Amino acid sequence: MFSVDFHKEYLDLVLVPCGLLIMFVYHLFLLYRYYKHPGTTMFDLENEDKKLWVQRVLQGSEGDINRAVNVISSDTSTAIYLASVSLALCSLIGTWLGSSSNNNIFESKRIYGDTRPFTIFIKNICLLVSFLVAFSCFVQAAKNLVHANYQMSSPDKKRAVKKIEFAVTKGGDFSLFGLRALYFALNMVLWFFGPIPMFVASIVMVIVLYYHDIHTVSLHDLYCELGLQKGRAQGFSGSFSY
Repeated sequence: MFSVDFHKEYLDLVLVPCGLLIMFVYHLFLLYRYYKHPGTTMFDLENEDKKLWVQRVLQGSEGDINRAVNVISSDTSTAIYLASVSLALCSLIGTWLGSSSNNNIFESKRIYGDTRPFTIFIKNICLLVSFLVAFSCFVQAAKNLVHANYQMSSPDKKRAVKKIEFAVTKGGDFSLFGLRALYFALNMVLWFFGPIPMFVASIVMVIVLYYHDIHTVSLHDLYCELGLQKGRAQGFSGSFSY
């Protein structure tokens, strides 16, 4: 008989990679769904709504265009704010790593997991990378939204519909990537309190994101059904007109 001593440090080697693998596999599945089954994800719905919004706004009056510029400006301000928060958190983590004092906050014996200094250093690096990715995505989102604002307020804006649509949707995509990086950062924060909270949070987050991202009915079928119902309603009301 061979006896193997189990140490709590082994949990980090098992649960943390499993939690990250669950997150990565879900997003690979989401990417596959986005390309192979268009119209069944929230990204398609948002991008189609943005394109339709740009087209309708450019067909409207100058007041509608001014309101659209204000909407894009508010989105730009939100992206800049989130980029500033991500950069500030990166600076705090860098200061924490460069501090010469011994910080034993997360080395408590109450934390069931690996609390060795090297492991805590790895946790800080992972958290720093997540915030850096979020910062980069939000900066690119602000860049594209500013470009869309320039195009929207230009004199020949009605000739640049495709450019404005591309800039608005691209800015929204980068904002989405930045938020997903913050979701990964949340898992990294929970890892400081042990591998078990991080693993449970990964499973819960994937379940919540699935119900947010995936649609069982494609947008094309949904729009066709809505158009059919509208036609039936008009025909029903017309049958009682004399």
